[in-house]
Amino acid sequence: MLNSILSVFLLLAVSIAGHAAPKSEAAADKGGEGYELVSPPQPTSDPSKVEVIEFFWYGCPHCYHFEPDLNAWLKTKPDNVVFIRQPAVFNAHWAAHAKAFFTAEALGVLDKMHADFYDAIQNKKMALESEADLAKFFAEHGVKEADFHKAYKSFAVDTKMRQAENMAARYGVTGTPSLIVNGKYRVSGSQAKTFANMIEVTKSLIAKESTSKPAK
Repeated sequence: MLNSILSVFLLLAVSIAGHAAPKSEAAADKGGEGYELVSPPQPTSDPSKVEVIEFFWYGCPHCYHFEPDLNAWLKTKPDNVVFIRQPAVFNAHWAAHAKAFFTAEALGVLDKMHADFYDAIQNKKMALESEADLAKFFAEHGVKEADFHKAYKSFAVDTKMRQAENMAARYGVTGTPSLIVNGKYRVSGSQAKTFANMIEVTKSLIAKESTSKPAK
């Protein structure tokens, strides 16, 4: 009887150990400290570079407060890093601000308007969602109203909007701000805990990806 009982316990122990291994492997697949893996990994715009994508929303206070850390890093980022801003689109409010971003990009005025979009929405509490409100805002930045409407309704901006609707899902992004490193790693505030650490984790992943690039 004793031998039978011991046999049962041994079988249970082996069974438990056998199921524990896959769980451990699954946990490892989630990434590391401060980041998660993008599954499946996504292609990048230039395989010879390390790509960093920022998913953001002008109406997100966390994105607004992340800007100083992000901009400080951008001034010192390595030459082999390609940085891309990507407005996330989760609903109509987010879509309106994404379209403002792509319109400014199409008109070549994004660099001088990006910070002002944040200031207007976060501090001045301007909605900037309707075409009329945006036309006025762009005019204040030296863009002719006719040029704004042409870009706003252009095929190029419409195409960018269609692509943006699926971008967050492709990278597993569920909140902002989030950084995607080389199509493989997702860094978010919930993982990294602080904005400063988001940058540090991103820098570490960039270094990791840079060493894996073949020498020219």
